[in-house]
Amino acid sequence: MNPDDLLEIAERLASGSGPGRPRQAELRRAISTAYYALFHTLANSCADLLVGGRSTTGTRQAWRQTYRALDHGRIKRQCSDRRPRRTLRRFPPEIQDFAAQFVKMQSLRHLADYDPFEHFTRSEVSQVIEETKTAVSEFTLADRGDRRAFAVFVLFDLRRD
Repeated sequence: MNPDDLLEIAERLASGSGPGRPRQAELRRAISTAYYALFHTLANSCADLLVGGRSTTGTRQAWRQTYRALDHGRIKRQCSDRRPRRTLRRFPPEIQDFAAQFVKMQSLRHLADYDPFEHFTRSEVSQVIEETKTAVSEFTLADRGDRRAFAVFVLFDLRRD
């Protein structure tokens, strides 16, 4: 799944398919699609950094398994956890910003997908799509070692022996 394609689709949805304002269904799908751009950015990063290339037959299954290992709820808990041992403060700002945007977009996605009374405007949705594009862009430019450490942070429990 290509996160850039998802962001492009989100922008198209937010702009509306016809004359006048975009319909609520389009704005809701735009939010959900932007959230999945974040999710797939992280999934790609985790698999690429922990397994390596996906082109060889020997690593395809491991790559897929790592890609699919991400759990939406776990990522949100890790990215919003304030306990000192699990703090995000050890990561650089671009990863902290990505984590904050992930939490924000997951909450918005839940509203968009599950709350029939929530109402969205084009300007709100366009704003969060732009914020998501920035978060994705800065995350992908972050140091590989920091992104690898973040992959471990969101995928694995910290054991206390």
